Amino acid sequence: MKVLETYQNFYFVGIGGIGMSALARYFHASGKKVLGYDKTNTKLTTALMNEGIDIVFEDLIDERITSLEKENTLIIYTPAIKKLGILDYLNENQFEVLKRAKVLGLITENTDCIAVAGTHGKTTTSTLVSHLCKEADLPFSCFLGGISENFKSNFLYNGSQYSVVEADEYDRSFLSLSPDWAVITSTDADHLDIYGDKNTIEEGFRQFAALVPNDKQLFVRKGIEIGRPHLTYAVNEVADYYSDNLRMENDKIYFDFHTPTETVKDFIWEIPGIHNVENATVALAILNNLGVDFETLKKAIANFKGIKRRYTKHRYQNGKIYIDDYAHHPTEINAVVSSIRTFYPEKKLLVVFQPHLFSRTRDFADGFAESLNNSDELILLDIYPARELQENFEGITSSWLLDKVTLDKKEVSTLNDAFNKIKEKEFDILLTVGAGNIDTLYDPICEWMEKN
Repeated sequence: MKVLETYQNFYFVGIGGIGMSALARYFHASGKKVLGYDKTNTKLTTALMNEGIDIVFEDLIDERITSLEKENTLIIYTPAIKKLGILDYLNENQFEVLKRAKVLGLITENTDCIAVAGTHGKTTTSTLVSHLCKEADLPFSCFLGGISENFKSNFLYNGSQYSVVEADEYDRSFLSLSPDWAVITSTDADHLDIYGDKNTIEEGFRQFAALVPNDKQLFVRKGIEIGRPHLTYAVNEVADYYSDNLRMENDKIYFDFHTPTETVKDFIWEIPGIHNVENATVALAILNNLGVDFETLKKAIANFKGIKRRYTKHRYQNGKIYIDDYAHHPTEINAVVSSIRTFYPEKKLLVVFQPHLFSRTRDFADGFAESLNNSDELILLDIYPARELQENFEGITSSWLLDKVTLDKKEVSTLNDAFNKIKEKEFDILLTVGAGNIDTLYDPICEWMEKN
C-alpha cells in the first residue's frame, strides 16, 4: 500500500460516524481533499460540512465519484455499513479500500500511542487523557469517540509525539492498532453479533493487551483478568493506582489519588459518578507516568467539562434537572441511574430510553429491564436499528422489551411523539438515554425546560 501522505483525496463511506469523522477532520486539517457519504444528515455531518468537507446522503454514482482517480484516492469505510452501491463501485474499480481502524493504526504507528479500550468508559477516559495532555501542553493528537466539551471536537492536533485513540472493540478493530500505552476499562459482554459470547470478547481484549510491549504501560481496572502482567487501578480499594475518600460538596466531587509511592489529596471536579472517578484515576496514572506534575493535573481535572452526551446535566430555575447520556448497555444505564439516585435520592425520575440495535436488545433484554426498573416512569422509544433490519429479528420490539419492565408507569413511543409525551409528565429529573438518534430531542427539551 502507498504511504498515506501520498494520497490527495480521501473518501469516507460512513463519514458521519464518530470515529470516522475524527479521521476526516485529521486529513482535512492536513490539507487533503476530503469527501464522503452517510445515510443520515446529523449535527455532526452538518459540522463537517461547515468545516468544508463535501458530504452526500444518497447512494448515487455521481460526478463526484466518477471523477476520482484510484492512483491518488484512498477509500476509508466502516464495517457498520454492510451494503452500498458507492462502495461496490469503488471496489470494482480497484480503489485502495481500508477499514477505519487500519488507517488509524497507520497514522499512529509512528507516535507513542495511548489506546483506551473497554466496553464501557473508553470515551470518557480517552477524552480525559486528551484533555490532560492539552492542559500539560504535551505534543499530541487525539482521535475520540465523543465530542469534548472543552475543545468542541472529537479531534485535536497539538503535535505528533503522542497520540490518544479510542480503541474500538467492534469488529475487532482495536487489533489493528500498535499501542505503546493502553487502558482496559471493562470487558463486559457486548457486540455479541460479532463475538458470539462473553468468553470470545474477553479473548479479544486479551489479544489487544498482548499488543502492548511494556507491562508497566498497560493499565487494567482491578478485577479484570487479562492474561499478562499489568498495572491495576480502582476506586475505593487498594490497587497500583487508586482513588478513595470520595465526597460531594456543592455539586463538586472531591477525591484523593494514590500512586505506588505517594498520596495526593483533594482532586476536585464536576463530573458525577463513581465510574467517572475510576476513569479519572487511570487518566491521572498515565499522565503521572508521562512526567506531568500533580499541580498541573489538579488544575486540569478541575476544568474538565466532560463529553457531549456523557451525563450532560442542566439545572433549571424551577428546580428541575435534565440529564442526557449516550448509555446503550445495561451496565452503562445502571451507572447513570445509580449516580442520579445517589445524589438525588428523593427526586422523581422520568427516563426516556431508545434501545440501540435489535441484536443488543435481544441479547441483554433482562438486563435492560432490570436497569430501567430503577426509574419512576419510563418512555421506551422504538428500537434504533443502525446497521440491522427488523425482518432479521422477528418479535424483537420495544413492546416486547416493555413487557419485561415491572414499572407501573411505562409506555412505548415513537421518537416523533416523544417530546409531546415528555411535556405531559410530572418529574423532578428527566433522563434521555441511548445511542441512536434520540439526541434530536436534546435541543427542543432544553428550550422547553428553559421557558418553564
